[in-house]
Amino acid sequence: MPVKKLTLAAVALLAGLSLTACGGGSDDKSSGGDSSSAATGQSGDAGNGGASESGSGGGTGGAKAAGTSNGSSSGSADSGSDSGSASGSGSSADADDSEGSGGGQITAGACKTENLAFDTAHGMGEGTLVVSMRNTSGDACSLKGFPGIDIRSDEAGAPLSAERSDVTPPAVNLKSGDTTRFTLHYPPSKSGSSGVFINAVDVTPPNETHTQRLSVGFSVEAGADKPGLLVVDPVGAGKQ
Repeated sequence: MPVKKLTLAAVALLAGLSLTACGGGSDDKSSGGDSSSAATGQSGDAGNGGASESGSGGGTGGAKAAGTSNGSSSGSADSGSDSGSASGSGSSADADDSEGSGGGQITAGACKTENLAFDTAHGMGEGTLVVSMRNTSGDACSLKGFPGIDIRSDEAGAPLSAERSDVTPPAVNLKSGDTTRFTLHYPPSKSGSSGVFINAVDVTPPNETHTQRLSVGFSVEAGADKPGLLVVDPVGAGKQ
């Protein structure tokens, strides 16, 4: 009986050891599984976190960069548009301010001798010389009054000045390129031998001190220096 009891006790002990070993293995397996799951979970979390951070961070950063780039482009375009508008307005205002210059739209005051082109022609009646003056200044100018007239001859030592007629001087405005005239009346020579040949006329426009000498060719009676024989009309009087 003692032997049997010992045997039974040994069997019970061995069974207990086997059960313990089996339980430990299961726990180890369970631990191993939990550890593996935990490792897998951490890897997944890391992967998800990385993806989330990469996706969110990268995407947001890219969007911000794109927004900045677009804003800069828009700003540049707006600046260009503004600059273009300002430039266009300025050019339009300069064009408006310069209009008339060189086109005869601005009145430059009294016509100057150097800005007038002179010419002469015999009038319709005998004993008349028509002197024309064309405005070449590029702008409008005005004339009013009598011109100064001196006739010259190589046969006489001094020039002879013309008197003023009784005609009222009109106001004459000349645009660039316009022409006005006046008439000189003289006593024509009726006999070639007793007349005096006039080869030049000095013209001084009204309100001017500079004179323009013109070449002419006509004869006047001797004694043309008598009052009322050599007479000039005002600028712009009569048929123009």
